[in-house]
Amino acid sequence: MRKDYITDEQVVKRANAAVELEIEKLKALDAPVIVYDRKRQVVIRRNNDGTEVEVGKRLRKGHYSERIAKET
Repeated sequence: MRKDYITDEQVVKRANAAVELEIEKLKALDAPVIVYDRKRQVVIRRNNDGTEVEVGKRLRKGHYSERIAKET
């Protein structure tokens, strides 16, 4: 029986490559790119002219079970 499995590292590399290709495609089509800035915890729209517009931010922090426990 053959095992044609790929490692987790290979999956991550392929996923990152797919994201980079999609970003390049959007740039070629002159479409804005939406990204999440983990440091500032905001969603940003990057336009082709280099401008960035904040379009949203993270609303909640903590685990779901912790939020439910606070509400009850």
